[in-house]
Amino acid sequence: MTGVSMVLTLAVIVMWLGEAMPKSVALVVGLGLDGGWLATLAYERRLAAQGDHSTPVTVVGWVFGAAATGVLVAHALMAEKESIGAWLAVSWLPLAAKALWLVHGLWERTALTPDALEAIQGIQQEARDEAAVSRARLRSDAATEETRLTAVTQAGARVAHVQAKTAEALAEAWSTLEKARQGEDTSRALTSVTTRVTPDVTPRWELPVWGPSEAVPALESGPALTDEALDVLVDEIRHSEVPALSYREMAARFRTAGHSASEVRLRAAWKRVA
Repeated sequence: MTGVSMVLTLAVIVMWLGEAMPKSVALVVGLGLDGGWLATLAYERRLAAQGDHSTPVTVVGWVFGAAATGVLVAHALMAEKESIGAWLAVSWLPLAAKALWLVHGLWERTALTPDALEAIQGIQQEARDEAAVSRARLRSDAATEETRLTAVTQAGARVAHVQAKTAEALAEAWSTLEKARQGEDTSRALTSVTTRVTPDVTPRWELPVWGPSEAVPALESGPALTDEALDVLVDEIRHSEVPALSYREMAARFRTAGHSASEVRLRAAWKRVA
């Protein structure tokens, strides 16, 4: 673009000044303008290659570029109407060429060596690999969690279904018991086997309690053992085998033999004899 703008500037100066002076002189003027512009560009490129910069040289280069543009614009305005647009269309080439030299200089300042570019590519590739692995791990964790939640939900649904069926069966059984209690014939049959609390009064048969129940003493339980008797039984059962039995084995044999004592008293007796 610089070469094209220099040729256009030289041609315009020769055509423009060739009518008022010899064409040789006009050619020297055009070459002078182009030569000054090329010299400033060359010097600026040399400074850039050395890592240096000169503001006056840059200003002079822009002045030459502006002068070349001014010559082209002036020639376009003085040309015939048919060619004004064509000349104005190329009048921006000197300034555009200067701007491209500036962009090229900025690019050279930021240019990197092949080793640096390779290192940057390696870092970027490593970051992409880590990101891909992280995405795969997240997708796998999400799929695993989804499977677990699905399994838990299905198990909960099955438990709820079983509980609903059990509640329905219990409700049906309770309804049957209620009908039996309300029935006249069935009520007489049930009350006939109950114990009469008061003579000549038939007790009412009630439904059993459906809900939390309290512990009741064992049927036909014998009298409570004294601490001394309990200690003797515990000691005999403990030493019934060699080696001595553990507390768990002793307690199992104690209750198997038909003896009755609370867990607190039995453990206290074990501690006393052991």
